[in-house]
Amino acid sequence: MAMQQRTGRLAGAVYLVVIATGIFSLAYVPSRISVGDDPAATLANVTAQAGLFRAGIAAFALEQIAFLLLPLLLYRVFAAAHRPAATLMVALAVTGVPIALAALAHRLDAVNLLTDPALARVLAAGQLQMLAMAALKSWSSHIFLASMFWGLWLLPFGWLVWRTRAIPRALGVLLMLGGVGYLLNVFGELLIPGYAATVLSDYATLPASLGEIGSGLWLALFGARASMAGPPPPASALSRRERP
Repeated sequence: MAMQQRTGRLAGAVYLVVIATGIFSLAYVPSRISVGDDPAATLANVTAQAGLFRAGIAAFALEQIAFLLLPLLLYRVFAAAHRPAATLMVALAVTGVPIALAALAHRLDAVNLLTDPALARVLAAGQLQMLAMAALKSWSSHIFLASMFWGLWLLPFGWLVWRTRAIPRALGVLLMLGGVGYLLNVFGELLIPGYAATVLSDYATLPASLGEIGSGLWLALFGARASMAGPPPPASALSRRERP
């Protein structure tokens, strides 16, 4: 029990690192850099705020390192209760990391194209801007694909929370709803014209945000409770209990 609580608290601390760096790199930095449908203004902001843009890159790299550790720690919390689901959780979470790191390389390419003096001496400004915009588009495409796995891993994770009650069941429900929301956004944008402008697109992943922040805080503060749905005891133990 004490070991599970310590592992849970460590997982919660790592989860909070994932959340904080994710908010900074995927929400705050884009809010300061991206200008809707104005690519020229976006590129100008990348150049003018190159330090902030690079800080976003560093934060996202740290997030991915933490996100590699997180499912492994959660596996130690949940594997005794249902090993196949815990293994699936790890596999789905880890699969998104290489896609996200490939995206990060494109983001780094964009800022280097716009700020490297050596490149400015051999390529025209228009060429550099075109290549930088192509790099940012590739970043967006890779993140779009990675978000599918950001949703998929929440489904077994949320189910394990619900089954084991290691943390409040309400958080498990939010995690599963959030996983569905990620998938709705991915396939909605792929298949439904104009889906990105709908209200559903704006709020589909809100349960994931609430569930992940809540799970990270709960685990960091309280750790993981002992599983209430672990494997059944061996037959010998049952027979001993039944003896008068």
